[in-house]
Amino acid sequence: MKTFIRRSIKAIFALFVLAIIGIFILWIWFWAKPVGVKNYINKVTFSLLLDQPELLTSLGMIDNTPLDFHSGKLGDYTKQGDKKSLAKLKKARQGLDKYGPDKLKDQDLLSWQITAWFFDDLIRQSEFEYSGYPITQLDGVTVNLPQFLTDSHVIKNKKSVRRYISRLNEFERVLKESKDRVEDYRDHGVVAPDFIIEGALKSMRSFIKGGVDANPLVTTMPEKLDKIKSLSAEEKAALMDDIKKAVSEKIIPGYQDMIALHEQLASQTNHDAGIWRIPNGDKIYQNALRSNTTLNISADEIHAIGISEVKRIASEMDAILRSQGYENGSVAERIKILMQDPNYQFEESDKGRAEMRAYLQELNKKLLAKAGDYFITLPKQELVIKRVPKYSQDGAPGGYYQPPALDGSLPGRFYINQKSVSDNPKWTLPTLMFHEGAPGHHFQISRAQMIKGVPMIRKLGPFTAYSEGWALYAEKLAAEDMGMYENDPLGNLGRLQAEMFRAVRLVVDTGMHAKHWSREQAIKYMMENTGMTEAEVTREIERYVVWPAQATAYKTGQLAILRMRARAEKALGDKFDLRAFNEILLQDGAMPLDILDRVVDEWIVEQKKK
Repeated sequence: MKTFIRRSIKAIFALFVLAIIGIFILWIWFWAKPVGVKNYINKVTFSLLLDQPELLTSLGMIDNTPLDFHSGKLGDYTKQGDKKSLAKLKKARQGLDKYGPDKLKDQDLLSWQITAWFFDDLIRQSEFEYSGYPITQLDGVTVNLPQFLTDSHVIKNKKSVRRYISRLNEFERVLKESKDRVEDYRDHGVVAPDFIIEGALKSMRSFIKGGVDANPLVTTMPEKLDKIKSLSAEEKAALMDDIKKAVSEKIIPGYQDMIALHEQLASQTNHDAGIWRIPNGDKIYQNALRSNTTLNISADEIHAIGISEVKRIASEMDAILRSQGYENGSVAERIKILMQDPNYQFEESDKGRAEMRAYLQELNKKLLAKAGDYFITLPKQELVIKRVPKYSQDGAPGGYYQPPALDGSLPGRFYINQKSVSDNPKWTLPTLMFHEGAPGHHFQISRAQMIKGVPMIRKLGPFTAYSEGWALYAEKLAAEDMGMYENDPLGNLGRLQAEMFRAVRLVVDTGMHAKHWSREQAIKYMMENTGMTEAEVTREIERYVVWPAQATAYKTGQLAILRMRARAEKALGDKFDLRAFNEILLQDGAMPLDILDRVVDEWIVEQKKK
């Protein structure tokens, strides 16, 4: 009994200390006047995060701690909520000017510049209230929240299960709010193209097909509950009953209402693909290009660069194909033959899918064995390879990366779309792995999380041109510097095919959104130049329709980084150190490319002095 009392007293004391610490932290955030630009940026960033409980959970900052105030909640999806968030953002941006940039230097100056650019960009993106489609086959609450709840909400004890159930019940409100937004967008002339609505309907119908017992919000829970040793069988059964009740009585009916609305919209829209189809669409696209490329570059310039790159890459692919005995037909026709060659296919079965994931894991190990010769700092965070959830695979890309939680509770995750393994022949997988894993996104994002002494926003770095540009640069680095395709010409062909894919993106994205190309014209162009399957190309083109300009970030980012490296090599000659150059690209985290240009120039000056 005395031991129990001592433990209880220690537990109470520990909770008291944590509470005092928590109160102190909250006092700093909300009432104390921040000292210095770093503290100000942290304070306003935290203030903005308070309105986004899903993002807080995804970051893994304070879930399941005494400071957890959010993990039983979901965000506000109303128009009023958006206006409130925008007002807070504008106030935060105005406050930033009180801390710089005059008299700032080194990391403080860089933090100010990056944050100012980011806030300005968010405000610019909000210039037009109706600038996209609330529900699509790729995003919106009907896609994002189920994956968030099954993958990001951490289940570790009974309280976290209760919070999960609370979020399931909150989901009903979110669906109603999102339905209201779809109707509001419709009333202001913004309705998605017919094929996007059909894709969204397919995804929503798939999610509720089979009823409550087949729903992933239910089926993913028993295994998680079994890992909580303190739960009795009766408690597990009671919790599962509450989960099923929320899904059956609140979530499935909410999806049914959303489906009914989109069935109405399908008869009210047309087939035009580009964002020009909605009010202010041309200006929205200009803003999107600026945001995604972080460069002042026009749609016409990007279109021309894309056409030039397609021509160059096709020539290099042709040379490899001829060396391997593939001489007849266009490059795309020969690639298509190679894509369908059974010698390079995994079996279309669960066994084949498992073998594909094992092959990706082996590629990652081989790359990591060489990484120390090309990078100064290697990530500590693990990378795991997972299948894209079945309920979202129809509209999902071939693969994507989810970063580790900041607190280490979740590893980096590479999701591979295995709806049809024939979409990813074996010779195409190395480049996909190097892009999403090491030395691509996993190195870049994990490295950013390791930065010390900078505002939290520097660890998150939401700049697509930098992160995707780095991943494409990493593909080329793995091939031309690290020798990962030595004695593997078809693997290198896969790299060039992937590069061709990104070059084609420049053409079709600007084609649809600036030059009024149709969906079918874009699909035809991509198929003619990549050799990809029609199903895969269709998924990609429809992705670009709902994310205008996002696809332009990849190749423009890669080309910008390659220009920086060429400039550094020329300026430094024998003093050029690839490990040090890669370090300077990664050590400060993601940033707009024009700011990275200045960072590299300053580094070149420093290296010349050595």
